[in-house]
Amino acid sequence: MRGLSRASLAEVEERFNAVAGSADLGTLAEELFSVADLFDREHGLRRSMSDPARPAAQKTQIVRVLLEGKISEAALETVVAAVSARWARSADLADSLERLGVVAASAEAEAQGRLDEVEDELFRFGRIAASDLELHRSLTAPAAPEGAKRELIGSLLAGKVAPTTLRLVNQIVLHPRGRSLDNGLEEFGRLVAAQRQRLVAVVRSAVALSEEQKRRLATWLRASYGRDVHLNVEVDPRVLGGFSVHIGDDLIDTTIAGRIEEVRRRLAG
Repeated sequence: MRGLSRASLAEVEERFNAVAGSADLGTLAEELFSVADLFDREHGLRRSMSDPARPAAQKTQIVRVLLEGKISEAALETVVAAVSARWARSADLADSLERLGVVAASAEAEAQGRLDEVEDELFRFGRIAASDLELHRSLTAPAAPEGAKRELIGSLLAGKVAPTTLRLVNQIVLHPRGRSLDNGLEEFGRLVAAQRQRLVAVVRSAVALSEEQKRRLATWLRASYGRDVHLNVEVDPRVLGGFSVHIGDDLIDTTIAGRIEEVRRRLAG
Protein backbone atom coordinates (compact mmCIF):
# COMPACT_ATOMS: atom_id res chain seq x y z
CA MET A 1 0.00 0.00 0.00
CA ARG A 2 1.65 3.20 -1.24
CA GLY A 3 5.21 2.00 -0.88
CA LEU A 4 5.29 1.41 2.87
CA SER A 5 8.61 0.35 4.39
CA ARG A 6 8.45 -3.44 4.49
CA ALA A 7 10.64 -3.70 7.57
CA SER A 8 8.59 -1.20 9.56
CA LEU A 9 5.30 -2.68 8.39
CA ALA A 10 6.49 -6.16 9.33
CA GLU A 11 7.21 -4.97 12.87
CA VAL A 12 3.72 -3.51 13.25
CA GLU A 13 2.07 -6.54 11.64
CA GLU A 14 3.86 -8.83 14.09
CA ARG A 15 2.34 -6.98 17.03
CA PHE A 16 -1.04 -6.78 15.30
CA ASN A 17 -1.07 -10.53 14.70
CA ALA A 18 -0.22 -11.15 18.35
CA VAL A 19 -3.20 -9.17 19.65
CA ALA A 20 -5.79 -9.68 16.89
CA GLY A 21 -6.44 -13.35 17.64
CA SER A 22 -8.55 -12.62 20.72
CA ALA A 23 -10.05 -9.34 19.47
CA ASP A 24 -13.44 -8.53 17.99
CA LEU A 25 -12.16 -8.12 14.43
CA GLY A 26 -14.94 -5.83 13.23
CA THR A 27 -14.40 -3.48 16.18
CA LEU A 28 -10.65 -3.65 15.68
CA ALA A 29 -11.02 -2.68 12.02
CA GLU A 30 -13.25 0.30 12.86
CA GLU A 31 -10.89 1.50 15.59
CA LEU A 32 -7.81 1.31 13.38
CA PHE A 33 -9.67 3.21 10.66
CA SER A 34 -10.66 5.85 13.22
CA VAL A 35 -7.10 6.35 14.45
CA ALA A 36 -5.80 6.51 10.87
CA ASP A 37 -8.40 9.20 10.17
CA LEU A 38 -7.36 11.04 13.34
CA PHE A 39 -3.75 11.17 12.16
CA ASP A 40 -4.92 12.37 8.74
CA ARG A 41 -6.91 15.23 10.28
CA GLU A 42 -4.39 16.27 12.94
CA HIS A 43 -1.28 17.04 10.91
CA GLY A 44 0.75 18.21 13.88
CA LEU A 45 0.00 15.04 15.82
CA ARG A 46 0.86 12.87 12.82
CA ARG A 47 4.18 14.63 12.26
CA SER A 48 5.02 14.34 15.95
CA MET A 49 4.11 10.64 16.14
CA SER A 50 6.06 9.79 12.97
CA ASP A 51 9.13 11.90 13.77
CA PRO A 52 12.12 9.50 13.80
CA ALA A 53 14.05 11.90 16.03
CA ARG A 54 11.49 11.65 18.83
CA PRO A 55 12.10 8.73 21.24
CA ALA A 56 9.70 5.84 20.78
CA ALA A 57 8.96 5.76 24.51
CA GLN A 58 7.83 9.38 24.40
CA LYS A 59 5.53 8.76 21.42
CA THR A 60 4.11 5.66 23.10
CA GLN A 61 3.32 7.65 26.25
CA ILE A 62 1.50 10.35 24.25
CA VAL A 63 -0.57 7.77 22.36
CA ARG A 64 -1.53 5.98 25.56
CA VAL A 65 -2.65 9.24 27.19
CA LEU A 66 -4.71 10.14 24.12
CA LEU A 67 -6.31 6.78 23.39
CA GLU A 68 -6.28 4.55 26.46
CA GLY A 69 -9.85 3.70 27.45
CA LYS A 70 -11.20 5.01 24.15
CA ILE A 71 -10.25 2.06 21.96
CA SER A 72 -9.72 -1.63 22.63
CA GLU A 73 -6.44 -2.94 24.00
CA ALA A 74 -5.75 -4.72 20.69
CA ALA A 75 -6.15 -1.50 18.72
CA LEU A 76 -4.07 0.47 21.23
CA GLU A 77 -1.21 -2.03 21.10
CA THR A 78 -1.26 -1.89 17.29
CA VAL A 79 -1.13 1.91 17.33
CA VAL A 80 1.72 1.84 19.87
CA ALA A 81 3.68 -0.45 17.55
CA ALA A 82 2.96 1.87 14.60
CA VAL A 83 4.19 5.04 16.31
CA SER A 84 7.28 3.17 17.55
CA ALA A 85 8.26 2.15 14.00
CA ARG A 86 10.31 4.29 11.63
CA TRP A 87 8.53 5.61 8.52
CA ALA A 88 9.94 7.38 5.47
CA ARG A 89 6.93 9.71 5.31
CA SER A 90 4.60 10.95 8.03
CA ALA A 91 1.63 9.76 5.94
CA ASP A 92 2.95 6.18 6.20
CA LEU A 93 1.82 6.05 9.81
CA ALA A 94 -1.86 6.45 8.89
CA ASP A 95 -1.41 4.24 5.82
CA SER A 96 -0.13 1.36 7.95
CA LEU A 97 -3.06 1.61 10.37
CA GLU A 98 -5.61 1.73 7.58
CA ARG A 99 -3.98 -1.26 5.92
CA LEU A 100 -4.22 -3.28 9.14
CA GLY A 101 -7.84 -2.17 9.49
CA VAL A 102 -8.54 -3.77 6.11
CA VAL A 103 -6.65 -6.89 7.21
CA ALA A 104 -8.79 -7.09 10.37
CA ALA A 105 -11.98 -6.65 8.36
CA SER A 106 -10.84 -9.32 5.88
CA ALA A 107 -10.09 -11.73 8.72
CA GLU A 108 -13.57 -11.06 10.08
CA ALA A 109 -15.09 -11.96 6.69
CA GLU A 110 -12.95 -15.08 6.45
CA ALA A 111 -14.05 -16.21 9.92
CA GLN A 112 -17.66 -15.77 8.80
CA GLY A 113 -17.04 -17.72 5.59
CA ARG A 114 -17.84 -14.60 3.52
CA LEU A 115 -14.47 -13.59 2.12
CA ASP A 116 -15.44 -14.50 -1.46
CA GLU A 117 -18.61 -12.44 -1.10
CA VAL A 118 -16.64 -9.39 0.04
CA GLU A 119 -14.25 -9.63 -2.92
CA ASP A 120 -17.14 -9.94 -5.38
CA GLU A 121 -19.17 -7.18 -3.74
CA LEU A 122 -16.31 -4.67 -3.74
CA PHE A 123 -15.70 -5.40 -7.41
CA ARG A 124 -19.38 -5.11 -8.37
CA PHE A 125 -19.84 -1.91 -6.38
CA GLY A 126 -16.88 -0.38 -8.20
CA ARG A 127 -18.37 -1.27 -11.58
CA ILE A 128 -21.78 0.11 -10.60
CA ALA A 129 -20.28 3.37 -9.35
CA ALA A 130 -18.13 3.71 -12.47
CA SER A 131 -21.11 3.23 -14.78
CA ASP A 132 -23.48 5.62 -12.95
CA LEU A 133 -22.15 9.16 -13.29
CA GLU A 134 -24.66 10.71 -10.89
CA LEU A 135 -23.94 8.10 -8.21
CA HIS A 136 -20.21 8.53 -8.68
CA ARG A 137 -20.50 12.30 -8.24
CA SER A 138 -22.62 11.89 -5.11
CA LEU A 139 -20.09 9.54 -3.56
CA THR A 140 -17.00 11.56 -4.43
CA ALA A 141 -18.12 15.22 -4.23
CA PRO A 142 -15.74 16.89 -1.71
CA ALA A 143 -18.43 19.33 -0.57
CA ALA A 144 -21.06 16.65 0.11
CA PRO A 145 -21.65 16.14 3.87
CA GLU A 146 -20.26 12.92 5.32
CA GLY A 147 -23.66 12.08 6.79
CA ALA A 148 -25.32 12.29 3.38
CA LYS A 149 -22.71 9.99 1.85
CA ARG A 150 -23.04 7.49 4.69
CA GLU A 151 -26.83 7.51 4.30
CA LEU A 152 -26.52 6.96 0.54
CA ILE A 153 -24.14 4.03 1.03
CA GLY A 154 -26.50 2.54 3.60
CA SER A 155 -29.47 2.82 1.26
CA LEU A 156 -27.49 1.07 -1.47
CA LEU A 157 -25.78 -1.66 0.53
CA ALA A 158 -27.15 -2.14 4.05
CA GLY A 159 -28.66 -5.60 4.39
CA LYS A 160 -27.63 -6.45 0.82
CA VAL A 161 -23.91 -7.10 1.27
CA ALA A 162 -21.63 -8.61 3.91
CA PRO A 163 -21.02 -6.32 6.92
CA THR A 164 -17.33 -6.25 6.00
CA THR A 165 -18.15 -4.92 2.53
CA LEU A 166 -20.24 -2.12 4.00
CA ARG A 167 -17.44 -1.28 6.45
CA LEU A 168 -14.81 -1.11 3.72
CA VAL A 169 -16.94 0.92 1.29
CA ASN A 170 -17.69 3.44 4.04
CA GLN A 171 -13.98 3.84 4.73
CA ILE A 172 -13.11 4.35 1.07
CA VAL A 173 -15.92 6.81 0.34
CA LEU A 174 -15.86 8.81 3.58
CA HIS A 175 -12.07 8.89 3.89
CA PRO A 176 -10.60 8.72 0.38
CA ARG A 177 -7.18 9.91 1.61
CA GLY A 178 -6.18 11.26 -1.81
CA ARG A 179 -7.38 8.23 -3.77
CA SER A 180 -10.02 8.06 -6.46
CA LEU A 181 -12.97 5.82 -5.65
CA ASP A 182 -11.84 3.29 -8.27
CA ASN A 183 -8.28 3.18 -6.91
CA GLY A 184 -9.49 2.85 -3.33
CA LEU A 185 -11.75 -0.08 -4.15
CA GLU A 186 -8.99 -1.74 -6.16
CA GLU A 187 -6.49 -1.25 -3.33
CA PHE A 188 -8.83 -2.71 -0.73
CA GLY A 189 -9.74 -5.55 -3.10
CA ARG A 190 -6.06 -6.54 -3.34
CA LEU A 191 -5.74 -6.57 0.44
CA VAL A 192 -8.87 -8.68 0.84
CA ALA A 193 -7.57 -11.15 -1.76
CA ALA A 194 -4.22 -11.30 0.03
CA GLN A 195 -6.02 -12.69 3.08
CA ARG A 196 -5.71 -16.05 1.31
CA GLN A 197 -2.56 -15.13 -0.57
CA ARG A 198 -4.49 -15.10 -3.81
CA LEU A 199 -4.10 -13.13 -6.99
CA VAL A 200 -7.03 -11.22 -8.49
CA ALA A 201 -7.80 -11.66 -12.19
CA VAL A 202 -10.16 -9.38 -14.11
CA VAL A 203 -11.76 -11.41 -16.90
CA ARG A 204 -13.56 -9.67 -19.77
CA SER A 205 -15.82 -11.77 -21.95
CA ALA A 206 -18.62 -11.02 -24.44
CA VAL A 207 -20.85 -13.58 -22.68
CA ALA A 208 -21.17 -14.78 -19.10
CA LEU A 209 -18.89 -17.68 -18.25
CA SER A 210 -20.44 -20.83 -16.85
CA GLU A 211 -19.38 -22.07 -13.42
CA GLU A 212 -17.48 -24.91 -15.11
CA GLN A 213 -15.64 -22.47 -17.42
CA LYS A 214 -14.69 -20.29 -14.44
CA ARG A 215 -13.50 -23.34 -12.50
CA ARG A 216 -11.34 -24.52 -15.40
CA LEU A 217 -9.91 -21.03 -15.95
CA ALA A 218 -9.11 -20.64 -12.24
CA THR A 219 -7.42 -24.06 -12.23
CA TRP A 220 -5.30 -23.17 -15.25
CA LEU A 221 -4.30 -19.79 -13.80
CA ARG A 222 -3.42 -21.38 -10.46
CA ALA A 223 -1.15 -23.84 -12.26
CA SER A 224 0.43 -20.99 -14.26
CA TYR A 225 1.02 -18.62 -11.34
CA GLY A 226 1.51 -21.08 -8.50
CA ARG A 227 -1.12 -19.35 -6.38
CA ASP A 228 -4.89 -19.33 -6.09
CA VAL A 229 -6.53 -16.76 -8.35
CA HIS A 230 -9.86 -15.07 -7.64
CA LEU A 231 -11.84 -14.27 -10.80
CA ASN A 232 -13.73 -11.00 -11.22
CA VAL A 233 -15.70 -11.51 -14.43
CA GLU A 234 -16.96 -8.59 -16.53
CA VAL A 235 -19.43 -9.21 -19.34
CA ASP A 236 -18.59 -6.76 -22.13
CA PRO A 237 -20.42 -7.09 -25.46
CA ARG A 238 -17.60 -5.12 -27.12
CA VAL A 239 -15.26 -8.09 -26.67
CA LEU A 240 -14.99 -9.84 -30.04
CA GLY A 241 -14.60 -13.56 -29.50
CA GLY A 242 -12.72 -15.24 -26.68
CA PHE A 243 -11.85 -13.37 -23.51
CA SER A 244 -9.05 -11.39 -21.88
CA VAL A 245 -7.54 -11.80 -18.42
CA HIS A 246 -5.67 -9.07 -16.51
CA ILE A 247 -3.56 -10.13 -13.52
CA GLY A 248 -1.55 -7.18 -12.26
CA ASP A 249 0.50 -6.02 -15.23
CA ASP A 250 -0.02 -9.28 -17.14
CA LEU A 251 -2.53 -9.53 -19.98
CA ILE A 252 -3.71 -12.82 -21.45
CA ASP A 253 -5.73 -11.93 -24.54
CA THR A 254 -7.56 -14.58 -26.57
CA THR A 255 -10.00 -12.16 -28.21
CA ILE A 256 -10.23 -11.67 -31.96
CA ALA A 257 -9.39 -8.00 -31.48
CA GLY A 258 -6.32 -8.95 -29.47
CA ARG A 259 -5.10 -11.36 -32.13
CA ILE A 260 -5.62 -8.75 -34.86
CA GLU A 261 -3.61 -6.22 -32.86
CA GLU A 262 -0.82 -8.77 -32.39
CA VAL A 263 -0.67 -9.33 -36.16
CA ARG A 264 -0.53 -5.59 -36.71
CA ARG A 265 2.38 -5.23 -34.30
CA ARG A 266 4.28 -8.03 -36.02
CA LEU A 267 3.67 -6.50 -39.45
CA ALA A 268 4.78 -3.11 -38.22
CA GLY A 269 7.95 -4.66 -36.84
